[in-house]
Amino acid sequence: MSPELISIFALVACFALATTMSVNMGVLAFAAAFAVGKLAGGLSDDDIFAGFPGDIFVVLVGVTYLFAIARANGTTDWLVHWAVRLVGGRLAVIPWVMFGVGAVLTAIGAVSPAACAIVAPIALNLAARHGINPLLMGAMVVHGAQAGGFSPISVYGVIVNGVVADNKLPGSPLVLFLGSFAANLLIAAVVFVVLGGMRLARSRPVAPDQEESAEVMRLTRDRVLTLLGLVSLVVCTLVFELDAGLVAMTVAVVLTVMSPKAAANAPAEVTWPTVLLICGVLTYVGVLKEMGTIDYVGHAVAGVGLPLLAAVLLCYIGGIVSAFASSVGLMGALISLAVPFLETGAIGAVGMVTALAVSATLVDVSPFSTNGAIVLANAKGVDREVFFRRLLVYGAAVAAAGPAVAWLIFVVPGLG
Repeated sequence: MSPELISIFALVACFALATTMSVNMGVLAFAAAFAVGKLAGGLSDDDIFAGFPGDIFVVLVGVTYLFAIARANGTTDWLVHWAVRLVGGRLAVIPWVMFGVGAVLTAIGAVSPAACAIVAPIALNLAARHGINPLLMGAMVVHGAQAGGFSPISVYGVIVNGVVADNKLPGSPLVLFLGSFAANLLIAAVVFVVLGGMRLARSRPVAPDQEESAEVMRLTRDRVLTLLGLVSLVVCTLVFELDAGLVAMTVAVVLTVMSPKAAANAPAEVTWPTVLLICGVLTYVGVLKEMGTIDYVGHAVAGVGLPLLAAVLLCYIGGIVSAFASSVGLMGALISLAVPFLETGAIGAVGMVTALAVSATLVDVSPFSTNGAIVLANAKGVDREVFFRRLLVYGAAVAAAGPAVAWLIFVVPGLG
């Protein structure tokens, strides 16, 4: 059996063991990365460790640490209260506000994980406080961030349009942007209806408790410092394009030094099992890339003789791989992989590129992607194992249906 097939079967075995024995899949994935990488791939220790997602580790720990401090000193309660006031207490509007904020942030240049890191903690605190389905709120945050993700000035948009231009393929930045926005908006609308949004629409506006409001709305020294820290996080990530995780960690350290008592329990509130899960799985994905398993599967599909069938298979590769990896890192490689196929002219390049982009980003609500991991880490008032499974099922449903829908809408009509 080839090393590539061994690595695929090992991944399937990890899923099966994690599901049937309730073992943290991150632990299994670390062990599989070592065993498969060494025995089947002939990789060195450095090669295996190269797949460890240090940036995602810092984002997960930094953001959850920072917002643990914000919860301890009452800043998140202050933000939640103001958010409810701004929408007049209409709970059904809140998920759409979170969708819109995420879309605006990514459309003006924020990377999707940075937008989620800013919006998700506040959104999920709102969900816990007002009985909104956390899966609904998390999905709205992620799909909102992805909706604006392919604007011409966004990171995703620049990557894809750059690869298209470098390979002298026909391109349309407007079709790419609007196609992604429409796809995420459509899914958000379906999710809103299916996961209880209509019940929220029928509920009465929430009236704030006056005694509670007076205490919640009081701006203490610690709350002012935390709000300044959150503003710094937004400015540093959006304006200066600094890493969201490193900025969040730095802000958290400054707040800890300023108010040691308020931050005393923050490290314990970091969702370490989630961090272990995500980092283990992504380390194994790094081993798959190093062994050439991803390229092996991609080239096998590209060699299919029927253009439309090859196109839909490439869309599924993008969707499935992106569910376990960084969409930013995958995007350039995925479009490049399709270039020889597109140069034949059998498939419209504009439609194919748009379908690949949509397929690879719709699934970012998966708990193994950066955005889904941020949602999972910030969920409040839920059984985390149960919520993980719900995110996994939802991500699998999107990965199963999304690429096919993108193929039907953008590829079959022959755009470009």
